[in-house]
Amino acid sequence: MTNDQIEKFVLKNEPEKTTVQINFKTRQSITGIFIKTADYDELRSKNLWRIVSGGSIPEYKKSKDINLARIFNGVEMTRLEAV
Repeated sequence: MTNDQIEKFVLKNEPEKTTVQINFKTRQSITGIFIKTADYDELRSKNLWRIVSGGSIPEYKKSKDINLARIFNGVEMTRLEAV
């Protein structure tokens, strides 16, 4: 997917509040939330996205620790669906 397609979806669905199922070309799908950090615009321009996966979401919501997130390449994403 392009960074514009992903950004449109993220902005429409309130990042950090909406859990999303993310399907990939070469790996299993995950559920998670997109998060915005200080480097959000720089990562977005490179089609890279910080995502906190399912099991870490409750801890992230309490602590806001960005170390719980991983960076994924938008090119590998095939479909986004709000859960």
